[in-house]
Amino acid sequence: MLVTDIKGIGQKKNKLFNRLGIYDTGDLLRYYPRTYEVYEKPLFIAQIETSLAGSIISVEAVVSGKPGIYRAGSFSVVTVIVRDAKGQGIKCKWYNSPYIGTKLKKGMRFVFRGMLSFKKNELAIEQPKMISPGEYDELERKLLPVYSLTKGLSQNAVRAAVDAAFEAEDISDTEYLPEKLIKSSGILKRSEALIKIHRPEAKEDVRAAIERLKFDEFFLFSLSVITRKKQNEDVKTKYVIKKSPFIEKIISGLPYDLTNAQTRAWEQISADMESDAPMSRLLQGDVGSGKTIVAALALFNACFSGYQAALMAPTEVLAAQEYKEITSLIERFGLDIRAELLMGSLKQSEKNKIYAGMISGEASVIVGTHALFQAAPKYKSLGLVIIDEQHRFGVGQRRALEDKSEDDVPNVLVMSATPIPRTLAWILYGDLDISVIDGLPAGRKPIKNAVVDTGYRPKAYSFIKKKISEGRQIYVICPMIEQSEGYNGENVTDYAKILKGELGSNVRIGVMHGQLPPEEKQEIMRLFAGGELDVLVSTTVIEVGVNVPNATVMMIENAERFGLSQLHQLRGRVGRGSEESYCIFVSDNERGDTKERLEIMAGTNDGFVIAEKDLELRGPGDFFGLRQSGDIGFTIGDPAADRALLEEAVRIAGELLDEDPELESEENAGVREEMVRYRDGINDRVSL
Repeated sequence: MLVTDIKGIGQKKNKLFNRLGIYDTGDLLRYYPRTYEVYEKPLFIAQIETSLAGSIISVEAVVSGKPGIYRAGSFSVVTVIVRDAKGQGIKCKWYNSPYIGTKLKKGMRFVFRGMLSFKKNELAIEQPKMISPGEYDELERKLLPVYSLTKGLSQNAVRAAVDAAFEAEDISDTEYLPEKLIKSSGILKRSEALIKIHRPEAKEDVRAAIERLKFDEFFLFSLSVITRKKQNEDVKTKYVIKKSPFIEKIISGLPYDLTNAQTRAWEQISADMESDAPMSRLLQGDVGSGKTIVAALALFNACFSGYQAALMAPTEVLAAQEYKEITSLIERFGLDIRAELLMGSLKQSEKNKIYAGMISGEASVIVGTHALFQAAPKYKSLGLVIIDEQHRFGVGQRRALEDKSEDDVPNVLVMSATPIPRTLAWILYGDLDISVIDGLPAGRKPIKNAVVDTGYRPKAYSFIKKKISEGRQIYVICPMIEQSEGYNGENVTDYAKILKGELGSNVRIGVMHGQLPPEEKQEIMRLFAGGELDVLVSTTVIEVGVNVPNATVMMIENAERFGLSQLHQLRGRVGRGSEESYCIFVSDNERGDTKERLEIMAGTNDGFVIAEKDLELRGPGDFFGLRQSGDIGFTIGDPAADRALLEEAVRIAGELLDEDPELESEENAGVREEMVRYRDGINDRVSL
């Protein structure tokens, strides 16, 4: 049933749901809450401690005086003191909501519910909702789902739509696991998990639902990996790629020496390509470790053997950058290799010219995005496929590109700059051999890091102005595109305006986020890479692969909102040249665990160390901090935090396939059908 078939959802609201990837009622049931509102018993103000800063609290109190309204930069702020039954007072603050001041009258009683802040030695409740005591009594102890939103869509609208989805969908027939497996593993039935994730009555419901949904992702992923590895064991390929003597000339002609790790990885890759068994290898390297040159050597080596090679990147920005690096090497060494850039945003006439070269074989290296396999023809002789940022692509997408080889199995190299603890890498990439590039290329300086609160901003702005005057460029990262209900955090739209006022009108500022059209994102990155913008205010859309050596400062607002690995990926956009580089993590969250996490970032630039520390800190995971997208292609599961569950899923999948390798038995029919859907890459998620 389509979202538009739900009562109260017209075309306007439908477009908002579509922005979130929701088109039908099945999508709604798969759109899991990102957290839950727990309406605990209101605190007395005397019970509030600084350790609660950053948490949502509730206080039943009366307005004790007339609200004050003042301006702070481009913001208006309404403040008022409220007092509880014991006479203790605390300040409440609202930003850019001047109408609040007209509604509050002395003596009014509410339960004020909002985030506790501790700034300049003062506790305050920020952006509190005002709920009548009677209404709060109804809500107390309940768990209300909180969904990720887009501007114009409220929590109540999403909750109502999910309720309608439960009415429309028959979830009783969604189970695919054998009954004995469900009993032996102690997990919920799938229908129960869906109900409890959206409509929990207690924290234990959420815990059990999450465990089942995570198990589904890990189990299907494991089945796919294990069956793929078994299928690959006896496969041979005609694409045997001997190491060309031209490769050594290229290596010796580079303006820098390869590191020992780069050389080791290249030797492993070239040995794989010389075998008649198709290469299936993961090249894992920390941000800025120099994976691209190793990949380029593999691409060129395939061409020297008379074969074509394709490189797929997750975004057009990254694809264009890698194409530029490859073509500059071709020009530098005068190689007789024709490279093409194939992206979805190209005109059809431009695509057709590239297609002709792919079919004839005249196009030797093709760099692109999903367009490399979506509607693209078969290649004449595709001997090598390289997939950058492997975790951004599903198994089905990877297979689709491999299948573009006309008549044989190509060699496959996948790359990832996402730090993964080594023990987990062997599980997640069980069908691949693994090469690791550790350390940085010669000439790179370690990034200098600082963790600061928002009071440091004036100094940061002065530092940024100084660096701009020296000809350097700056990244500023915000967690949001625009203001969103129920989510306090900096957004790129407003922040860019603030920076304009702070840095001066002569400073050239660009804005980048995921909702911009591909061609606009590409143009903004072209301007920034070309030095025509001084500051780029962006969401995490720039976290992977973007290479602007002249950018030497990154300032990350609301740093506590990001995972350690994501912070490390973001930080990797600076420190890519010979100049000293800096990363400033801004956070007002005073919680001990937040401080500990950010201090880890300040203390090391080694992504593998960070990944291991992240795993230690997070343990079994935060059951009330669900994510809509995982670091390695999972929607709800986290391979690092949920390592025990992942290992259990791998074990169960292995035992099932040992007993029934083709999943031919009647009791495994549902598993077989679900795995086919999963491997076909239906949005890379389990379908209802």
